[in-house]
Amino acid sequence: MSEQRHSRTAGSPSPDLFEAGRQAEKEQNQPLAARLRPESLEEFVGQDHILGPGRLLRRAIQADQLSSLIFYGPPGTGKTTLAHVIANTTRSHFIIINAVLAGVAAIRAAIDNAQERRDLHRQRTILFVDEVHRFNKAQQDALLPWVENGTVILVGATTENPYFSVNRPLVSRSRLFQLKPLDPEALRTVARHALDHPRGYGEWDVLVEKDALDHLVDVANGDARSLLNALELAVETTPADGGRIRIDLAVAEESIQKRAVLYDKEGDYHFDTISAFIKSMRGSDPDATMYWLARMVYAGEDPGFIFRRMLIFASEDVGAADPQSLQLVAAAAGAFDRVGLPEGRFHLAQAALQLATAPKSNSVLAFFDALTAVESEREGEVPNHLKDASRDSEGFGHGANYLYPHSYRDHWVAQQYLPAGLQGRVFYQPSGEGRERAIQEDVRRRRELQLAAMVEEDGAAAQEVLTVSPENPSRDQWLRRASGEFSGHLGEVRKRIFAALSLERHHRVLDLNAGTGLLSWEAARRVPTGGVWSVCDGMTAAVGLRETAAQLDSLDRPTVLEGGLDGLEETLRKQDPGLRFDAVIGRNGLGPLSAKSDAVRLISRLMAPGGRVSLVENIQRRAQRLSALISLEDLEGDLGARVVAAEKGIYENETNPRVNWDADDLAALFEKADLGEVRCATETYTSSRRITVQHLGHWFNPGGDQHHTFAHHLRRHMDDQELGHVRKHFEHELTDKNVLWTTTYLHLTASNGGR
Repeated sequence: MSEQRHSRTAGSPSPDLFEAGRQAEKEQNQPLAARLRPESLEEFVGQDHILGPGRLLRRAIQADQLSSLIFYGPPGTGKTTLAHVIANTTRSHFIIINAVLAGVAAIRAAIDNAQERRDLHRQRTILFVDEVHRFNKAQQDALLPWVENGTVILVGATTENPYFSVNRPLVSRSRLFQLKPLDPEALRTVARHALDHPRGYGEWDVLVEKDALDHLVDVANGDARSLLNALELAVETTPADGGRIRIDLAVAEESIQKRAVLYDKEGDYHFDTISAFIKSMRGSDPDATMYWLARMVYAGEDPGFIFRRMLIFASEDVGAADPQSLQLVAAAAGAFDRVGLPEGRFHLAQAALQLATAPKSNSVLAFFDALTAVESEREGEVPNHLKDASRDSEGFGHGANYLYPHSYRDHWVAQQYLPAGLQGRVFYQPSGEGRERAIQEDVRRRRELQLAAMVEEDGAAAQEVLTVSPENPSRDQWLRRASGEFSGHLGEVRKRIFAALSLERHHRVLDLNAGTGLLSWEAARRVPTGGVWSVCDGMTAAVGLRETAAQLDSLDRPTVLEGGLDGLEETLRKQDPGLRFDAVIGRNGLGPLSAKSDAVRLISRLMAPGGRVSLVENIQRRAQRLSALISLEDLEGDLGARVVAAEKGIYENETNPRVNWDADDLAALFEKADLGEVRCATETYTSSRRITVQHLGHWFNPGGDQHHTFAHHLRRHMDDQELGHVRKHFEHELTDKNVLWTTTYLHLTASNGGR
């Protein structure tokens, strides 16, 4: 020992040795969370919705093709860690700035550095700004031009909603990724990693009992940093017993005693929580109402704010269905002002329960419909009989012909109270709940009598209101919307497919039969941070899809897979062995296939846990029968019957994969493939179709061995002369005529049930 001390003092170590020693000591003295910060994507735990196999962000990091990014999420979810992973992965120069400590000077220095590296070394620069929401407007404005011209690629991290805390121009030039609190299993993985890793306690003899770990994970509430801080405190303050440090439940409870609730009185958590509270009351769920109320009270929300929102709710969402609710909430608010906390929580809870269990009606919104009419329509004159008679009834006849309701039975009489241009307009629609249920029929009956009274008034004026275009622009606007809601039947099909999926921004979608991209483009819009894989049957469709996709940024393009479903699994395995899809969509992707059961099993294997399928298939077995478009009675003998028989044979051909199935057959294949929640809905779509010479020529062309036309099947039941008679009859009956054409579709949905 003395020789070691002597050698240290006698020698003269170089500055590099001192620096290395200081660096090692600095790393050793870092908090556990900092020492264990992952250095690669493989070490990163959680956030699979943005970093799982095939996700856009993972692909961008691995390909070193980052554009400007903003990571948004609560503390301890990995925002800064992701930036360090990018720093370790990218070939770009990486600069770190903390917005709390840095000013405009630091930004300028970083920009100068980035320009020098770009000009001298052709190297990109990634600028990571931690807590980017802390930059003021001037600092963000100073950064914007350099992000815009590509001098730096911005990677920002924030706990605040970037749409409110970051300049809109910066947000519009960045991809936003939301990080979520870690689930319990991810937190357990983090804790086990800390106990096993050499940078953690891998070289210590530490035993954490199961209930102690469960407590640490539970109270950490999705925050990995909070978990590691508590684990560090527990390990390093617990004396070893026989060389082993044992962490039991008592030690764990001392290390982390109170759950941190994500809440800020001016940010997202504040608005999201009050929104959840109001929507739970609106949904008449008293349990959820109590939970969100407790969340707000626990986090220290101002009770006055909660009462204000409940007073609004009492009129907006309960209203006339239970008028006493407003009185009760107002009384509870007054009682709270006198009592205060903590006893005032009883009044908060009573008011919230009253609103959650009360009948609901939003009929008071009638006022805002009326306000819109006042703002947007020509002002109507007060009807003469409603004008004030006390001043000029003799000169102008104001108030004349007014019917005094109390002079009539039930204190009501039918007369018009709206201006002439608004007669017949309805603003108030009573709900069928609570008190309004009792008055609903009365309101309807009185409106009918008022309409009759209007007809019996001035004949010309009344006729103008009833027979000319009704002065009801809001109704006309609704009719225009209803008639033009879908530009065509394809729009209906697409809307129905996506309505069954509840896609999230990070989902991965497989389009089984992309074709022109009808579904793929819509999917790409709905999953901007996930991905779309588009299967094309042949080269022509694939080339067309790629050419259209070339207009998009490379990371926004669907991945086009050529060759149909046969080699799909092998193609995907080569790209990413772990790739699974959150949604499988398709239009006529299975119907024409011979091996439908193989395709359904393939879909099952490719689905992620909780994934859903939404398909629309044209049921060819139920296709429009051409023989039903005309009258066959004029054909000689049994020729008409033979036409029907020939066409029937087309759709009863059990060897033809296009027609040898119906809805139940396809549903059975999905159930057999261990897919659950299989639901089928069939719909017959009727449209007007004009039959042209080209249609008839297509039906009656001879065809060939590969292409079987209508004439091909008819020839099996008649000779050429008879076939000629049938063709002439079809041409006479249908050429340039409009017919009603029916098509039957199957909409099938399924789920793998979270396997």
